[in-house]
Amino acid sequence: MNPIISILMITTTLSCVLIFVSFWLPQMNPDSEKLSPYECGFDPLGSARLPFSMRFFLVAILFLLFDLEIALLLPLPWGNQLITTTETLFWATLIIILLTIGLAYEWAQGGLEWAE
Repeated sequence: MNPIISILMITTTLSCVLIFVSFWLPQMNPDSEKLSPYECGFDPLGSARLPFSMRFFLVAILFLLFDLEIALLLPLPWGNQLITTTETLFWATLIIILLTIGLAYEWAQGGLEWAE
């Protein structure tokens, strides 16, 4: 049998088995907590004029900042193939050092402490 056809048959069979198992395996016990919408820890039925937690906002911004770091360092393996690899290494190291200093500053200021 052709290896490509056998691989397609195996993957199709495995996918179908996993789909059928996923329909029969979970326990369906919905309650009011599971059925209620979740919006960043706020009660969706309460007042919309409650003060927003600034700590939650800062942690979200930190997450976005370090997610941006991954996006900036992602093309680094391709950058090592350039003629000036030392320049690529310099900029990558500068980004990592800058973000490490920012993380140390945020840690020292207590911005990573969730509970006071």
